[in-house]
Amino acid sequence: MRLFLFIIKLTNRSNQKMINKFLFSFFLLIFISSCSKTVNYSEEHIKNTSGRYLYNQDEVIDVYYEDNQLFLKWKGAEKIMPVVMDENVFFVADMYTKLHFVQHPKTKERYLSRISKEDESLITYDYLKVSDSFKTPRMYFDEKDYDKALATYLDLKKRDSSYVLIEERELNRIGYTFLGNDETKNAIDAFELNVALYPESSNVYDSLGDAYLKNGDSLQAFL
Repeated sequence: MRLFLFIIKLTNRSNQKMINKFLFSFFLLIFISSCSKTVNYSEEHIKNTSGRYLYNQDEVIDVYYEDNQLFLKWKGAEKIMPVVMDENVFFVADMYTKLHFVQHPKTKERYLSRISKEDESLITYDYLKVSDSFKTPRMYFDEKDYDKALATYLDLKKRDSSYVLIEERELNRIGYTFLGNDETKNAIDAFELNVALYPESSNVYDSLGDAYLKNGDSLQAFL
């Protein structure tokens, strides 16, 4: 009984910490939002800053404007409204980060710069502005465009040898899910991508053989 009460007490403490953290974040967001400024963005500014920024090798941030209001798309959220500090600086609560539109003085490429809490005058070039049609390997993969996923992956791999598009086991599981749902073409494409990514693994060839066999291509299955 004492043990049961002790566990309840710990649970209540844990819940209280979560509630306190939530309330702190909530009121902080309200405070920051109250500091948001109304900015009349020029057409040139909107043209120069709208578009897609490379957040990491798998994700992008899309910046756009509606009725002279700045919005972001990021991590599946279609309409993030940041807290605007001035024309170039804004705070994104979802990232808990203050960002700054900047242009590299030498390359003239545009970036989103993370503003350091320790030194706000420090300018870094964190998220490169890319073409609006740019997609990461993972984005192509999620669209089942495996040829382009592989091509962009190999291009990135040349610059970063540590980059991993997807683990062999995960891709194998995806392939067998397709196979179980009678999506044989998608299964073959997924297993072929796994062969291209992990050519030293015997398991990827076995999986591809299973897909060929289910597709009625016994010749390919046993090659």
